Amino acid sequence: MLPRIAIIGTGPTGLYTFKQLVASTVPLSLTLYEAEGEPGKGTPYHPDVNDPAMLSNIPSIELPAFTETLVGWLRRQTDARLMELGVMRNAIDDREFYPRVVLGDYMQEQFDRLCETARANGHDLSVLARHKVIDIELQPEQIRLRVENADGQSDALFDHVVMATGHNWPDTTEVRPGYFVSPWPAAALKTVRNERVGILGTSLSGIDALMTVATAHGMFYADANGDLQYQPAEGTEDFHATMMSRKGLLPEADFYCPLPYMTPRICTEEAIDALIASGRHDLLDDVFDLFRREIVAADPDYAARIGLSQLTVETFAAAYYRDRVESDPFVWAARNLAETEENRIRQHTVPWRYAILITHEIVARVIPHLDEQDLKRFHRHFKGIFIDDYATVPLTSIRRLLALSRVGKLDILKLGEDYKIRTAEDGLDRGAEVTVAGDAYRFGAFIDATGQETLSATDLPFPTLVAQGGVKLSETPVAGTLRETDRALDTVRTGGIDVDEQYRPKTTSSMSNRLYCAAIAFLLHKEPFVQGITSARDIGETVGNAILADVMESETRLFQIPA
Repeated sequence: MLPRIAIIGTGPTGLYTFKQLVASTVPLSLTLYEAEGEPGKGTPYHPDVNDPAMLSNIPSIELPAFTETLVGWLRRQTDARLMELGVMRNAIDDREFYPRVVLGDYMQEQFDRLCETARANGHDLSVLARHKVIDIELQPEQIRLRVENADGQSDALFDHVVMATGHNWPDTTEVRPGYFVSPWPAAALKTVRNERVGILGTSLSGIDALMTVATAHGMFYADANGDLQYQPAEGTEDFHATMMSRKGLLPEADFYCPLPYMTPRICTEEAIDALIASGRHDLLDDVFDLFRREIVAADPDYAARIGLSQLTVETFAAAYYRDRVESDPFVWAARNLAETEENRIRQHTVPWRYAILITHEIVARVIPHLDEQDLKRFHRHFKGIFIDDYATVPLTSIRRLLALSRVGKLDILKLGEDYKIRTAEDGLDRGAEVTVAGDAYRFGAFIDATGQETLSATDLPFPTLVAQGGVKLSETPVAGTLRETDRALDTVRTGGIDVDEQYRPKTTSSMSNRLYCAAIAFLLHKEPFVQGITSARDIGETVGNAILADVMESETRLFQIPA
């Protein structure tokens, strides 16, 4: 009997896992479950969920290829097809950002090609659309799935199961009149009326929400000079959007830099691994020292300007953001856009920005080893710096924000740490009211665009798995405890799902350990930079390789058993 493997979800993580598996020289029985009707597109890139104005958060050059690169796929499309996708042939470029729905079409065709490869390599393949896995049960040697489709429910047994369920989308977006808990599905936001709109969050998710509403109330166009402008539709005089966040800052434009990443000089993998090998858990200050020295080596002028030698984990963020905080957000955005455009032409990289970018994944190596106190310090004071640096947005997004601002359709609100949001639950008939420093701001529609929340073991939609202890909350050493080799090590449960290096949930159960948690929402607490398609590739490769190694080991044991 062939090794039976199930992948739950055919978004990016499921696809990269699938890609790894279909290359196997050992025949496999592969079953892919997709709750939606079009396997391979992935919910974040599906046309039913996204508006054409929503841009992807990754340029083509950073998107790991499936069977071909995104740019290669675009260049072999017909002119008519490119017109349907909204892509100009002369604008196809490795560093360009494309609409989310374009990535959806690309991934679906790549999925079809991977399916052909799977069958050509002798694998038994079953792709089940509109099949939702509603429960998982670990058994001593196998894993049982309960699956629901239009014909009812049924069970299936597998040797390996990959949970690649991706984003955790709410069942209902407009949970109260005029109050939306997510920008997706975008179609729900089309009901927003000619009114004041509040958007919580200024990252690309917030920009996505804004673009969906803005394009429903007007249009963007290039003027005679080629500059992007916004023309409000007739009868939309009352439409006005306010984006808001604690700092009241807009993200910066995607900056030019060498790819793939260059190797840091000081804050290296070897240096971080040496700290981990010490067995200590109070490592954050030592990590920050490496990080600080890396910036000094890369850009001594910047280090001197912000007084880096005197900064700590707790004070670095204030220095990092100071100039932006003291500037008008749209003035800063215009200046940053102009600088970014010039640097692209010159192919110039800002050294300190790049130093932060190339160290974020290296610093992430230490996070699972931090004690409770340093983990809290990291999340509160340090994590946001890296996210701000790598979560830059397409230049087109900044141009659109500036166009909306110029015609008086957009402003930015700084919330600070002390603000309140009232909704229909508090007596409002619609939308929300935001109170900041005693001033109240009323919105007929309000969209929470703060992104995917970190989920824990108890949030899994698989009741039997949770009930049998098949997953548990991630653990973190208590500050001041000894090495992990000490059996008396004290730990505290801090959230997320506790997984090993192959993404298998850590449990004390005697049941099968061939379940893999590749669902990003359950990994964010200990792996806060696990976001986007590159992380999906990394997880998919790790899980796929772990499964293949186990299959090969089982095959070897089988042939070693005497007849």
